Amino acid sequence: MIKALQAAILAFFIPFLFAGCASDAYIPANSKLLLDSDNTAEVIKEYHIGVDDTISINVWRNAELTVSVPVRPDGKISMPLIGDVRAAGFSPEYVAKSIQNKLKNFVRDPNVTVIVTGLQSNEYLTRLRITGAVVSPTSLNYRQGMTVLDAILAAGSVNDFAAPDNTKLYRKVKGKARVISIYLGDILYKGKLETNIKLRPGDILTVPERLF
Repeated sequence: MIKALQAAILAFFIPFLFAGCASDAYIPANSKLLLDSDNTAEVIKEYHIGVDDTISINVWRNAELTVSVPVRPDGKISMPLIGDVRAAGFSPEYVAKSIQNKLKNFVRDPNVTVIVTGLQSNEYLTRLRITGAVVSPTSLNYRQGMTVLDAILAAGSVNDFAAPDNTKLYRKVKGKARVISIYLGDILYKGKLETNIKLRPGDILTVPERLF
């Protein structure tokens, strides 16, 4: 029942994740493009604050106005003197300027800095998913430097029904879906680490069951 449920969940999400893929979506595991994950890292040019993030607001020379606040479900934060300020959907720099403009009615030449100290709103966009024939299918928080082996061990390793050398890693590369072949059996049992690549936020590892 559990295995059937896992398979159904995977079958539901994978088409949405990779809808509209080109015919070249599959790339061999020894592709230099994908093995050198640092070369394909996609960097967010400007972070936008989201609901549940925590931000620290510093008003220079006004310690009583310096606060650390969460972004509420309505997308706003609360500040002394000026009340509610909309934060969700905007960059820290934009929010700092907005606060600064509102404070001008109360503080002479306010200088405001906003720093995001708790990144909660993007948690599920960056998680790693390990599914299929593993002991404990799981969703992990991404950590820099994590490899395929780290993720598989976090899921309790493969189970007795796994076909580890048929493992697939699903990844977005420059806006396109890619499927990477992972020789997990070689990694686990032979010490061959060629496909023990570094993971990236949003990666999905799927270990299939062997055919009997």
